[in-house]
Amino acid sequence: MKHQKYLRQTFAIMVYSLLFLLLGCSQAPAIYKVRGQPLLSYKIKSTIDQSGLTTNIGLKVVALKTGKILYQLNSDHLFTPASNNKLYTAAAALYYLKPGYNFRTTVWIDSSGIIDGKVGTLILKGGGDPDLSLASLDSLAEVVSRNINSIDTLIIDNTRLDSVRFGEGWMWDEGAWWYAAQIDAMTLNDNCIDIDIAPGQVGQPPVTIITPNTAYITINNQARTVDDTVGIRALKIERQWWDFSNIFDITGDILITAERDTIYRNIDSPARYSGQVFSEALIRQGISFDGPIIIDNLPPDARLLTENISDSLSVSIRNFLKESDNLTGELLVKTIGLETSGHQGNWKNGLTAIKKFLNDIVIIDTTAIRMVDGSGVSRYNLTSPDQLVAVLQYVYSQSGYQSDFLAALPQAGFDGTLENRMENDLVKGKILAKTGTLSGASCLSGYVFTKAGDPLAFSIMMNGYVGSSGPYRQLQDDICTILATH
Repeated sequence: MKHQKYLRQTFAIMVYSLLFLLLGCSQAPAIYKVRGQPLLSYKIKSTIDQSGLTTNIGLKVVALKTGKILYQLNSDHLFTPASNNKLYTAAAALYYLKPGYNFRTTVWIDSSGIIDGKVGTLILKGGGDPDLSLASLDSLAEVVSRNINSIDTLIIDNTRLDSVRFGEGWMWDEGAWWYAAQIDAMTLNDNCIDIDIAPGQVGQPPVTIITPNTAYITINNQARTVDDTVGIRALKIERQWWDFSNIFDITGDILITAERDTIYRNIDSPARYSGQVFSEALIRQGISFDGPIIIDNLPPDARLLTENISDSLSVSIRNFLKESDNLTGELLVKTIGLETSGHQGNWKNGLTAIKKFLNDIVIIDTTAIRMVDGSGVSRYNLTSPDQLVAVLQYVYSQSGYQSDFLAALPQAGFDGTLENRMENDLVKGKILAKTGTLSGASCLSGYVFTKAGDPLAFSIMMNGYVGSSGPYRQLQDDICTILATH
């Protein structure tokens, strides 16, 4: 028996020696700084080499039960994280605000009160709710209509958060895309409109249904329905954002056989948008109103009439991470700033609090990180796999909100931004991770559960390539498959 044990040990040493020899002799970029378990290192490095991709890459894998580093590759290098930045924001929000936190959108009347069903001034105060829906606003209007039949003036108060609508380092030409929605305490329907579009008669414009159906926007439908692909023009829906306008141009062609689709575009000035939509909801409830809509502060002697209480923060975090909603990220940053400082929420006090959490609680050296927004839209953000894995390790150790955090992450092959990735049976459902994509940047960080059920925290960061992110996402998926089957 002793002889057999000796042979097994000798054989294991020979195998690991051979693997190290292969790793040392194979051609690899000089930038590689590899560390970890020999067999796992060999598999991951071989997969990277065989992909033929050349880009800046950083990678770290840690076993959560033991804290042991299983693999490192340039893990202390800084990268543009894109939406992996949302991991910091989500963790800090759960830490400061707690999973049960609610956002409140309130309706007030002026001190004169209700006289014969009439109110001089009605006030709608935004609470920074990232998920305030059209249905919720309609419900508020219905409650108002129970006791009020006439309003002279409508005030929109969006002072809970500051009025800076765009983050530092955001691209000026993001335009009307839904992911570039403006940030405001008075937020509604993701600060977007939904344009449902379908073919019309041949030669005629496509049929559109706008939600909300509001006078705040203007649709200029110059597109046409065609029955031939010869000379077909791409269908485009664009807001005239360069003029701070809410005129939407629909141009190009749509095939008669095309399926109905819904396109989302952001609007300019969310508070005014919310005010207009709310006034229209009030009128639908039979309330007389043709007065001005003013952006102003809540009068000090106003009286609360009704309010909409949001779902818990854990629900908002789920939408934030699974759908990679940028608006939610920035509202969370500013709300953290408000709640921790006692002053109007803004990026400065919010990010200060998040960095304090990362430095003092997670124990990340925040002098070696650059975080300028909560969503990762800015290219000024810089972080490393070491730092991302540190926050993943910390959250996993927190019984108070570990489950909320994990439930919010996209699940490979099932939902969110990983719904159509890693769908094979070896990996499906075993990866809970946040994607991150900007032009030339693709990242994936989260958790892997091995075939033995052991949890691993990992971060894969890729920057500096040209062209499609598809091959780089595939490499990430291949690495995750190695980890899940490890």
